[in-house]
Amino acid sequence: MRVITQQTLGGPEVLTLVDAPEPRPLPAEVLVRVKAIGLNPLEARLRAGEFPLIGRPPFVLGWDISGVVEEVVTWRFRPGDEVFGMPLFPRAASAYAEVVSAPALHLTRKPASLSHVEASALPVVGLTAWQGLVDLAGVGEGDRVLVHGGGGGVGHVAIQIAKALGAYVITTAGGSKREFVEGCGADEVIDYTAADFTEEIRDVDVVLDTIGGDTAERSLEVLRPGGHLVTAVADEDSKLIAKYEAAGMRFSGIAVDPDPVALRGLVALVEQGRLRVHVQETFPFERVTDAHRLLDSGHLQGKLVLTV
Repeated sequence: MRVITQQTLGGPEVLTLVDAPEPRPLPAEVLVRVKAIGLNPLEARLRAGEFPLIGRPPFVLGWDISGVVEEVVTWRFRPGDEVFGMPLFPRAASAYAEVVSAPALHLTRKPASLSHVEASALPVVGLTAWQGLVDLAGVGEGDRVLVHGGGGGVGHVAIQIAKALGAYVITTAGGSKREFVEGCGADEVIDYTAADFTEEIRDVDVVLDTIGGDTAERSLEVLRPGGHLVTAVADEDSKLIAKYEAAGMRFSGIAVDPDPVALRGLVALVEQGRLRVHVQETFPFERVTDAHRLLDSGHLQGKLVLTV
C-alpha cells in the first residue's frame, strides 16, 4: 500500500508518498480500505513540529477516515461494510494511508446519505463539537450559545448541533462567510472584522471557543452569571481558569477522543437532515502537499479532504 510519511519536521514539502506493508488488524480491530481522509489544522501543526503529540518523525499523520472494511477480528462489522470514524486519537492512527487498521469501537457505519468524502470530514470536528456542547456544556432548549469561528470545521458543525439541541446560536465569522454560517442555522452573526463581539452581545449561556488567542479571556465579558466557556484551544491556561472561577463562571477544556456514542449521535442528526458537513475542496492522495499548503493558509470554510 501507499502511505504519506515524513522523515523531518517542516513545511508541506516534507510529506512524501512511499510504499509500506499493510497493517494487520489486532483482536477487536478491522482493516479498512480507505476511500477518503479528512484533514485537520492540528495535522499541519504536528507536521511543522509545534508540539510533540505523536513523537518525533518518522510518522504518518491523520485520524479522519471513511472506507470499506476488508478484514475483521471482531463481531461488530463484516467485510464490505462502509464505515467512518476517528481511530486512536490522540495516539497515532497513521491514517494518511490506503489501508488502516482501527479498533472497531472507534468506527461506525457510514450513513447512505453521506459520500465517503463527506463522512471523512466529519469525525474530528463533529466529535469535538458534540463533546463540547452535549457532554461538557449540556446545551438545551432556549440556551444562548456563542460559537467562535462559525465558518471553520468545528464551528460550522457546532452551529448545527447547537440548533438541533434547541439553542439560540450566535457566531463570529468573517463577512464573507455570513451567508454560509446563516445557512448552517446561525441566528445571529457578528463580523469580527467589523465589530467587537464583547460590545454586541450579553447573557450568553455557553461559549465554544475554537479560535484561541485572547478569545477565551474576552468571552468572560459576554457570559451570564454561571455561564460556561468550553475551549478546544486553551485548556491548560491555569491563570485563565482561575479568572473564570473567581467570576463564578465555568471553564472547560475539550480534548476530543474516540466516542462511539457521540459518533452515532452525529449519524442520527445526519439521517434526520439536521447536520451536514461542508467540504471546501478535495485533493487526490498524491497532492497532499498542495492540500497542506491550503491547510496552512487558515481561514478555511469547512474541511479539506484527500481522496484515495
